[in-house]
Amino acid sequence: MPSPSHLVVALTGGIGSGKSSVAARLRELAVPVIDADAISRALTAPGSPVLDLIAGAFGARFIDADGHLDRAALRALVFSDTRARARLEAILHPRIGSEIRRRLARLAAPYAVLEIPLLFEIGQTALADRILVVDLPVAEQIRRVHQRSGLDVAEIRRIIDSQVPRSRRLAGANDIIDNSGDLQALIEQVNQLHRYYLELAATRYA
Repeated sequence: MPSPSHLVVALTGGIGSGKSSVAARLRELAVPVIDADAISRALTAPGSPVLDLIAGAFGARFIDADGHLDRAALRALVFSDTRARARLEAILHPRIGSEIRRRLARLAAPYAVLEIPLLFEIGQTALADRILVVDLPVAEQIRRVHQRSGLDVAEIRRIIDSQVPRSRRLAGANDIIDNSGDLQALIEQVNQLHRYYLELAATRYA
């Protein structure tokens, strides 16, 4: 459930949509941003209990010689095996959700943002009061991800196919940022939403 003391906005979008750029601008505006991926990385640090659970579920081959999780190998597995993906989600997602709730409870701000790339896929929409989707046509997603990461187009398409369809994200959104333009256009949309969320929080908690 969202925190009773402030507005909670979930930020999501498909791969390459520009979530990180939106989150970066919100941080510049002094908005607390809780990053679910960063929490996941912290939970799976070398020697952590969660990493032990992953090794037990999938095998020690997914832990490298320095004790780190081999994220590329595990990603390749879960994108090709739905049962493996479900097992990994069962380990990670309840723990990520608990940590998000813990961090929200400690915040003192008009509103907070949860950056959760797989918000719809893992059913964590109840964590937020509003859902903000960063949107981009699929062809542009592929172009930007390929340019940024060097992944081949087939792999990018597999990742996109593993996520909910663009239409479902848009249907579930309260607010949408169109990131088909340049960075300045993106920043202007974020600034406008920031003002709106401040007003909404002030009204809600007046």
